[in-house]
Amino acid sequence: MLSFSRARSQGRNTRPLTGGMDYLEPKRKTNVMGRVILVVSLTALCIIMLKHAPSFTSPTAFSRSEEGVTHVLVTGGAGYIGSHAALRLLKDSYRVTIVDNLSRGNLGAVKVLQGLFPEPGRLQFIYADLGDAKAVEKIFSENAFDAVMHFAAVAYVGESTLDPLKYYHNITSNTLVVLEAVARHKVKKLIYSSTCATYGEPEKMPIVEVTPQVPINPYGKAKKMAEDMILDFSKNSDMAVMILRYFNVIGSDPEGRLGEAPKPELREHGRISGACFDAARGVIPGLQVKGTDYKTGDGTCVRDYIDVTDLVDAHVKALEKAKPKNVGIYNVGTGKGRSVKEFVEACKKATGVDIKVDFLPRRPGDYAEVYSDPAKILRDLNWSARFTNLQESLELVPYFSFDSTLLSPCLSSGSASIFDFVCLFWSQYVVVRRIFAWDDGASFRSVIAAGWLRGHGDVGDDR
Repeated sequence: MLSFSRARSQGRNTRPLTGGMDYLEPKRKTNVMGRVILVVSLTALCIIMLKHAPSFTSPTAFSRSEEGVTHVLVTGGAGYIGSHAALRLLKDSYRVTIVDNLSRGNLGAVKVLQGLFPEPGRLQFIYADLGDAKAVEKIFSENAFDAVMHFAAVAYVGESTLDPLKYYHNITSNTLVVLEAVARHKVKKLIYSSTCATYGEPEKMPIVEVTPQVPINPYGKAKKMAEDMILDFSKNSDMAVMILRYFNVIGSDPEGRLGEAPKPELREHGRISGACFDAARGVIPGLQVKGTDYKTGDGTCVRDYIDVTDLVDAHVKALEKAKPKNVGIYNVGTGKGRSVKEFVEACKKATGVDIKVDFLPRRPGDYAEVYSDPAKILRDLNWSARFTNLQESLELVPYFSFDSTLLSPCLSSGSASIFDFVCLFWSQYVVVRRIFAWDDGASFRSVIAAGWLRGHGDVGDDR
């Protein structure tokens, strides 16, 4: 695509001369006609997109409490884990509101959920940033939430060492905004998505809930600070609190409806599972294993890999078991530590591809070994991991990712507004200008295809 654009650019700079005359006027007319066609086509596309957008239902169904119906706010519900949690909640007949700013989440996941649960009063999506206190207050004042599952967070250890302030703002500061709204509106239950990164690099394995928390990277530090705020608030509150510290998440919806879909620019920071499958599909030339000199069995990091389906099950059980004025803190893992090399071998077997592996120096902020003792969550919540075979869990991962580069953040809940139309039209214009030059004579079908994908969150390769 880039080489195509360059070739066209060079063509435009070559002025066609005949007999010393420069015939530019006819080309200018063609350009005008091309622009008219594009404007008309983009207008039509925006109308189609707004018509089919996830506008969901009238907000009145969500603004009142209803006996027998539990309304759960899922922050970050367009993301990898949050979307799977929303799917499970909807399957279990909960009412769900997803709030996401789509910076890491994917509108395609929301549209999948809307297609599966189109009934009135089941699901709504709100495009908002949790750092905007006024927007968050408006969301809480217009909706009757019984519980909050707070997933929204940037979550890459490597990235956190490069841009720590982003992590303190996005995780710690935004959690404070949510917590203040929860307190003002007296929400009964809060399920907080935390991480084993808060433990740092403990001296003893496996990790139990009372293992000292000494995080060694900004991601873990930001999460621990958020935990501390929640715990301090809970001391003088009737709210039921559950804090789930989970380990390395892998897998996807067994029916292939949802999956991990990192944006292309974030792949270098992403989870090893995504990198393995990218390498198997040829999206990247191979897999980079960072660090082979750790004090572990084979020199690579050891992690506890938890399937996303099991993880979501733990969240739902935590929601069901949460009691007023009580705080529950649980590790969510399999209790088994597997090395990165073991993971790579399992991925090769699951995909049937002999993935190329490059061994590189350590990544800043990583720790040698971490795996859980899940005894407490088994005892209190009757939860244990079911998908404990790495290869079997990886075989559930479908070969797809949402095309996040073609999704627009303009759409929100409620009926379409003039703002939505202008926002969509401009985003379409930017995409077309970026892919096609105005005077390239790009085919009408190509423009339609670009807009159709943008409007429908189609499943495809997001290279």
